[in-house]
Amino acid sequence: MKTFKTLILTAAFVCGGIMTANAQLGGGQKIVYVDSEYIMENIPEYGDAQEELNSFSTKWQNEVKAIYDKVSEMYSKYQTEMLLLSEDQKRAREQAIIDKEQEAKNLQMQYFGAEGQLYQKRTELIQPIQEKVYTAMKEVAQTKNYAFILDLASGTSILYANDKNDISDEVLDQLGNVMQTVRREDRRKANAGVGSGTPGTGNAGSGKSGSTVKPKK
Repeated sequence: MKTFKTLILTAAFVCGGIMTANAQLGGGQKIVYVDSEYIMENIPEYGDAQEELNSFSTKWQNEVKAIYDKVSEMYSKYQTEMLLLSEDQKRAREQAIIDKEQEAKNLQMQYFGAEGQLYQKRTELIQPIQEKVYTAMKEVAQTKNYAFILDLASGTSILYANDKNDISDEVLDQLGNVMQTVRREDRRKANAGVGSGTPGTGNAGSGKSGSTVKPKK
């Protein structure tokens, strides 16, 4: 969620700049906050994307592990047969082990490196959702004249937050105009401990059968 938290913090200042050139809390403006984890976990598409990412990650981890297992097998066999090998054979076997280990490292970097396939896949699946959340948040800020939006899940030192200033549900309602979100009434049921029910359609967007509703903190 690190990228999204950066997006949220950026949005806070962008929205403040839109509200007023001086960024002053005048004219009824106020500071509000969202819980980005709560928002994302009430977007079924985000849960689907995370499941797909986990599937890719598991598949690729298994591929890398299979090569490392082969390296271990080659090394164990080499140790067993070492006394029977000539010096040239030893060097050849040792080089083969080194090459196989390098193959595993290269594949690991290809999949899980800083610009690897998992990163690219995460960008492909998650970034469009983050951008929609950002747009919805900005629209809510402009409509309600909010000066700043903080993220409760960002790790920022917020010592006290009044629930009345939590606009997470407003953002989810706004998102419901462009993508699936869990309906507000179902989110309320979850918050009350009644259970998520069966999400459906409503002003907060179309729900998704079987989606998980995260209780609001």
